[in-house]
Amino acid sequence: MGIDRPRLVIFDCDGTLTDSQSRIVTATCYAFQQEGFEEPSRKDICHQVGLPLMQMMYNLCQKDDMDLLQRMTENYKKAVYEVKLPGTQMSPLFPDCRKTLAKLHDKGYFLGIATGMGRRGLERTVKDHGIDHLFTTLKSADDGPGKPNPDILLDSMLECGVDAGDTVMIGDTIYDIEAGVNAKAISIGVDWGYHAPEMLLQAGSYKVISSFNELPELLDEVFTR
Repeated sequence: MGIDRPRLVIFDCDGTLTDSQSRIVTATCYAFQQEGFEEPSRKDICHQVGLPLMQMMYNLCQKDDMDLLQRMTENYKKAVYEVKLPGTQMSPLFPDCRKTLAKLHDKGYFLGIATGMGRRGLERTVKDHGIDHLFTTLKSADDGPGKPNPDILLDSMLECGVDAGDTVMIGDTIYDIEAGVNAKAISIGVDWGYHAPEMLLQAGSYKVISSFNELPELLDEVFTR
């Protein structure tokens, strides 16, 4: 049975749809190596995932130098697109992701992605996994301020003609959850990404799921409460 009116489900990408930890850690360490800096720990890097890339670099190196931060950002991208270091290529989808996306699409939901990665990376990710046809709206770091700023979520709602009350933001970091809260949408957390469930709940998540299989039933609950 389909849904009774237009509703929008927006997903984060890294850590929510894709298991991208290897790519992010490898590319970040490469950016630090190019400047002769000590590499940050995996834990510190993972804690910053979800922020705009330049903000992430600043938080990790604590150097107030825009030229330096720009170089580090570009070297991060270079590690992925030019040097193509091992571990920086196609990040796998999490279990049952593809099946759940197809189920929601077939049920009539508008599906979107709002991510801190660039447009090139986002488009490559959905195309490589063969899921690009499932999404109505794709928003990246090239489309507006990064989360927790809600602008790219609000743009997605406008693009789909859906109100905040009929929109859900799904993510694995507090920045995803806060972006949903700031957009006055409903936020749902996932426990397989970068931030702990208690952090997501404290940030304003309605619930935190442990499997994609839980999502269709939870969306029914959210939209009928």
